[in-house]
Amino acid sequence: MDNHLKEKLALLPDQPGCYLMKDIQGTIIYVGKAKVLKNRVRSYFTGSHDGKTYRLVQEITDFEYIVTSSNMEALILEMNLIKKYDPKYNIMLKDDKSYPFIKITAEKHPRLLITRNVKKDRGKYFGPFPNATAASETKKLLDRLYPLRKCSSLPDKVCLYYHIGQCLAPCVKEVTDQQNQEIVNEIARFLNGGEDQIRKELEAKMLAASEQLDFERAKEYRDQIVSIEATMEKQKMMSSDLVDRDVFGYAVDKGWMCVQVFFVRRGKLIERDVSYFPIYDEPEEEFLSFIGQFYEKPHNIKPKEIFVPDKVDTEILKGLLKIPVFQPKRGQKKELVVLANKNAKIGLGEKFKLIERDEERTVKAIEKLGDILNIETPYRIEAFDNSNIQGTNPVSAMVVFIDGKPSKKDYRKYKIKTVVGPDDYDSMREVVRRRYSRALKENLPLPNLIIVDGGKGHLAAVEDVLQNELGLYIPTAGLVKDEKHRTSELLIGQPPQIVQLGRQSQEFFLLQRIQDEVHRFAIEFYRQLHSKSMVQSALDGIAGVGGTRKKALLKHFGSVKKIKEASIDELIAAKMPKNVAEEIYQHFHKE
Repeated sequence: MDNHLKEKLALLPDQPGCYLMKDIQGTIIYVGKAKVLKNRVRSYFTGSHDGKTYRLVQEITDFEYIVTSSNMEALILEMNLIKKYDPKYNIMLKDDKSYPFIKITAEKHPRLLITRNVKKDRGKYFGPFPNATAASETKKLLDRLYPLRKCSSLPDKVCLYYHIGQCLAPCVKEVTDQQNQEIVNEIARFLNGGEDQIRKELEAKMLAASEQLDFERAKEYRDQIVSIEATMEKQKMMSSDLVDRDVFGYAVDKGWMCVQVFFVRRGKLIERDVSYFPIYDEPEEEFLSFIGQFYEKPHNIKPKEIFVPDKVDTEILKGLLKIPVFQPKRGQKKELVVLANKNAKIGLGEKFKLIERDEERTVKAIEKLGDILNIETPYRIEAFDNSNIQGTNPVSAMVVFIDGKPSKKDYRKYKIKTVVGPDDYDSMREVVRRRYSRALKENLPLPNLIIVDGGKGHLAAVEDVLQNELGLYIPTAGLVKDEKHRTSELLIGQPPQIVQLGRQSQEFFLLQRIQDEVHRFAIEFYRQLHSKSMVQSALDGIAGVGGTRKKALLKHFGSVKKIKEASIDELIAAKMPKNVAEEIYQHFHKE
């Protein structure tokens, strides 16, 4: 630890607040909160840590902190800072999983829809449902029971739904607001837990119809009852009351946490949510952060109340969420929390097996690669490849691997601007110059290792630009392929030396993945440009065919060959004016 960090640690206050850890480039890589900043921040730099926390600490070169007046303020500030900086080591609920809801629209003539987006649009939302199938089955049942309109826009005549009794046909008949409201109220009653009462009402109607010998009507009521029973049977009763609640449980082991959330709606356990993540703070603090972020997601609507395990600060949660928070002590409600905890513990055990495999392929692979190359662990690897088949449309591409995994948001494509002809070395010079000139200018993160698809000449070209033009001394390696275009050798140093890698080692497989990915990305970009240039050159000079029509033709026919083979009628069908269609046809049929 350098003197700068020691001095800052000595000045830490004995108060609650948030701290922001930074790497060598000043990037915020972790945000945390603490009841006592002095104790929490110092703990990172003393004693031993597990692998995840060790890697975080290894990257910390500076930190800053913000004092708050309470633990709750620290929690809210932490959530806002995480959203602002998106630190790579923080818990982030990045998955886009959302649950379906049934919605009654607020239109003059309401409709019943399935949606995953809950908006403030005066519509009525019911759910969430465990999956699209459950929501769809419930909607089909409601469509049979209640005749709301089905069409997105009103037609000028009645449709099949009217004839089978599933729509009141507001398109041609007078349907009053009162009629619509009565149907909406019935649907809401059903979805709010009134299915048992509605089933009893249908049974009474079925018996009455039978007594009047109206067996067809009785059969319709019976079918509706069977549909209700079949639909609702799939949801297991979990509590005797009908309160909507979320039940949280968690488990911690080996620096990881698993949180399980049971969604209980109208007394029924309809679904669960499972999250796994590494932790760098006290488990109870990480759990509070998780819940705060959990309800920031728009599809996670706050229920009437939540249950949490013991040792969780319920007062902070109540203040943050503005809903009741309970720690059940006995009975069925306590069993739900115990069940959530049990599932979290089991899930974490299974996850470790997957984590071990994944870390063997990624983090441990880059650590081993760093040892073999005698460089710092290459947490960030940037790889380049050129593509210029037959010398046309020369392009280059860069892919980024962070912690041994592709970071696709950091990928970049380059059109070669200054090089004439298929010159791989000068193309590589140009792209590396453009990439790292911009990185220096904009203070972008620099890689720990650069990989180029090529041998000694490519390495020499890249290192010349980096060292002699930009003053950068970033380890650079070349990947050479064999005659079958497979990863064969790794070169590094000046003069370049072959690095011996076991062909069955995880570090070799990682290099294969990087080389295959950058080659795929470069070829994909080349093909995009090549396809565009082909259609442009083939259609150049045709009267009435500009850029927009060229795109339209290619989209319609799929290839230049099919455009050439098209008849005048087929060209007109592609929305070309007749005179333009004739010009195109004549252009390709001059002979």
